[in-house]
Amino acid sequence: MQAIEPEILPLGPDGLLLRFATVADPQVSAAVQTLLRKSESAPLTGVTEVVPALASILCRFDANVASRAEVTAQLRALVAGEDWDVVARPAPARIWRIPVAFGGDHGPGLAEAATLAGIDAAEAVRQIEAAELSVLAIGFAPGQPYLGLLPEHWNLPRQEALTPKVGAGALVVAVRQLVLFANPSPTGWRQIGQTAFRPFRPEAVEPVPLRTGDAVRFVAVGAGEMDALLAAGDPTGGAVCETAR
Repeated sequence: MQAIEPEILPLGPDGLLLRFATVADPQVSAAVQTLLRKSESAPLTGVTEVVPALASILCRFDANVASRAEVTAQLRALVAGEDWDVVARPAPARIWRIPVAFGGDHGPGLAEAATLAGIDAAEAVRQIEAAELSVLAIGFAPGQPYLGLLPEHWNLPRQEALTPKVGAGALVVAVRQLVLFANPSPTGWRQIGQTAFRPFRPEAVEPVPLRTGDAVRFVAVGAGEMDALLAAGDPTGGAVCETAR
């Protein structure tokens, strides 16, 4: 496990990047989510936006309210007093259970991904269903979650060539992470499943239903059940959100 040594870096005219590491791992994710929870409970003066990523947090600030030096001092105070190498990931406030059809036409890359992980397809599905996944970051496309981290043997490389398009709701895997696509898109990640869940709903009061730190559990369903969920057009896709605490 890499030692976590937080550093604060300038980013553009109104940003600071608090970076815990250059490579994501479970302890780094715990550090990011702990710092995010701290910033939510004690908002930083002058900070207008806090955006978590896999191993860092971006803070944007209003220079008319607080200077870069003042925001930097606030971040240093937040970082101080924690042993980031052992801090526990905060308990999730919510747990999402999302139906997914694995393999076949809904997940053409499942067999290859399982082989690369050193297991068979059935065991791959079992491990993903059992995985205690967290929303690590939201990005690339509006509402699109990066979920993880899977065990080390899931540290799969991206494909050498792009898949021209996967559909909205596609579940893809690479580098110990799962991504749930918000929109049809090309990808270098392997599609292992399909959901009817829409992580971006521009027509809704809450366009992005998932939040960083939410827990996600995938529930395997048959191809026929998934086809029915897709045909129904319900943006929840059969998902259930439970309060965890």
